[in-house]
Amino acid sequence: MIDRRSLIAASLAALLPPGASAAGRPGQPEPQTLDYGPAKLDVYAVDGANKLPVVFFVHGGAWRFGKRSQVGAKPDFLLANGFVFVSIDYRMLPEADVATQAGDVEKAYAYVRANIARHGGDPDRIVGMGHSAGCHLIALTGMRGGLPGVAALILDDTRAYDLAALSRNGGMVRAYARVFSDPAQWAALSPSSYVDGKKHPPTFIAYSRASGRGEESKAFAERLRATGTKVTLFDGSAYTHMSINGDFGKDGDALTAAALAFLKATVG
Repeated sequence: MIDRRSLIAASLAALLPPGASAAGRPGQPEPQTLDYGPAKLDVYAVDGANKLPVVFFVHGGAWRFGKRSQVGAKPDFLLANGFVFVSIDYRMLPEADVATQAGDVEKAYAYVRANIARHGGDPDRIVGMGHSAGCHLIALTGMRGGLPGVAALILDDTRAYDLAALSRNGGMVRAYARVFSDPAQWAALSPSSYVDGKKHPPTFIAYSRASGRGEESKAFAERLRATGTKVTLFDGSAYTHMSINGDFGKDGDALTAAALAFLKATVG
């Protein structure tokens, strides 16, 4: 368990390259927008990038809202620290159900893995990252093998790891009940359904103080650890559901420091 208080006291600057700040550097290049089929994605890379590790990001928005441009300080921060950053769009409810959205994420990942080398990324060092609904989609696709070769996962704040358990525990609130309205689909759409029986890529799990996030995240982490998977669990109870995503890349942010340490340890 990584404690926010202990990390906030540590110097984030020690993890940064000389001259860089946690807020990133001004003047980073604009993203290149590409069409992967169902939707578009943005690739952020510095000039001259070559075989750099990649962060593949899926935004949140209750499976109904959001867009790939809502990335805050992530691109500047990650580019300053030697990464290529990719942010994707995927089709939203009600146009596309969650199963279709997961398929979009897998198509986007396959496109990135096949093409990222020409943008300076290393296809064998891609880390899947998502917040909220995007966290669920990365967890689901990552656990079920839909992101072949993915090097690691960063799961940032969802309750939707085990939908049947969530319902039993009274956590199927209105927003979730509208999205996951058919209990017959809960098992297929639950990341926990695909955990047992194999070791998964190293996984970083963060949770905010929003209702139920800590309990569901801890249960999912323990289930993953039982398979021998390396899990880093971040106590983000000082964050709201929105700030745990929005603060990423800002100076002095504890989650950013922990996630960067995880990234450096897993993909260098």
